[in-house]
Parts: sequence; C-alpha cells; structure tokens
Amino acid sequence: MQLIRRSLVAAIGFFVLNVHAQVVPQAGVEYRLAAQPQAVNAGKKVEVIEFFGYFCPGCNAFEPYFEEWIKRQGDRIVVKRMHSDLHELTTQQKLYFTLEAMGKVDELQLKVFNAFHIDRNRLSTDAEVMKFVEKNGLDKKRFFEIYSNAFAMDSKLRSVKQAQSAYQIDGIPTVIIDGKYIVSPLEVGAKIRSADKTPRPGLVVMDYLVDKVYKEKNPVASTSSTAATPKKK
Repeated sequence: MQLIRRSLVAAIGFFVLNVHAQVVPQAGVEYRLAAQPQAVNAGKKVEVIEFFGYFCPGCNAFEPYFEEWIKRQGDRIVVKRMHSDLHELTTQQKLYFTLEAMGKVDELQLKVFNAFHIDRNRLSTDAEVMKFVEKNGLDKKRFFEIYSNAFAMDSKLRSVKQAQSAYQIDGIPTVIIDGKYIVSPLEVGAKIRSADKTPRPGLVVMDYLVDKVYKEKNPVASTSSTAATPKKK
C-alpha cells in the first residue's frame, strides 16, 4: 500500500507546475472566503490548517498528496492539523492530539490511516487505540499519560469545535489558507469539470493561494515561486 501511495504522488510536483499556469482560481468556485477571517500567528510564513478525520475515506485518499505538497512548499508555510469531531470519535481525536504532543505525527500519520482503512482497527475505544500504540512501538506509559489528561484533551477538543464553527466546516478534508481562504480539495475538480478525479486540482488552488499570501507578506521577495504564475481567465 505504501508503494501504491508513493506512485500516486510521485508526479504531483510536475503536474502542478504545468497545470498551474492555465487559469486563476476564483473565489466562490475553487475556493471560498471565510465569513469571518481568523487571526494567524505565522509571521512571514503562510498558515495552513487541515481539518481531517482518520475515519474519513476522502481524508485517507488526500493525505499522501497533502504530505507531498507540504514537502514541496518548504519553509514558506506553517502547517496545523485539526482532527474533526464531525463523526464524534473522540478517541481518534485524542490519538491525534497525543501523537502531536509526542512529535510523532510526521512519522505515524499515514500509519494511523492505514490502521483504520486497511487493518480495520476502528480506533473507537481506548483498547483499540492502545493496540495501535503497541504495534507501532510507542512509549505506552508516556502515550497514556498524555492521552488520559482530561484537562488538556478537553481544551484541545474545544479548540477544534470553535475553529470548525469559525470556519463553518461541514465536510472534510478542508484546508484553510492563512485564516481566510477555504479549499475543499476533493471537490475542486468537479467544480471546474476537470477530467482529473484526484486531489491534484485542489492542490493547484492551494498552491495559488499560498503564493498569493506569501507574496503579500514578503513583497520584496523574489517573484519566482514554487509554481508558475497563472494567467487570467
């Protein structure tokens, strides 16, 4: 499965560089504007928030593309992830928050998706979560100390709920660019009637918005960017 995922994303950079030059994404079509833009604390970089869920098939399909996209953006962006509560699987949210606190997200994010969608570990109980922890060689004592910290977890859960409300999130995966631009990457292709049914049209839009915000924050920076400047429609 990992080999399949790698083959799926291997050509993303080349694809985006070529198709990005075609059109300028439009608000209300490929992305929407936040009704109430939220403050960000990313300095000269661009904040990118991914709302996702381990339970979500679309998120499972999107995640390997997203991880490659993050690598390609380099140090221009600050990435945050928020595990949605749309499915009310608190155990999965707590699993993500704990991996985040342990600095293990980069290492294990795709493995958690595989546990749910391939190994059929639904991660819906503490026992199922700990089964994943043991299988992947994590420090069980340290993991459980964080996972079972009710005060810290409740604070994280509230922050997700507040962010979902602020951005009016009603589906995932959803990506927020710098607190004001909202992209549903799996829906972009259908909206523009693209023949490409993968998340790649959504990545094109995300590229465009990151370029736009980065140049606004860094007006004296080189005009060259990760992707070519698109032409007007």
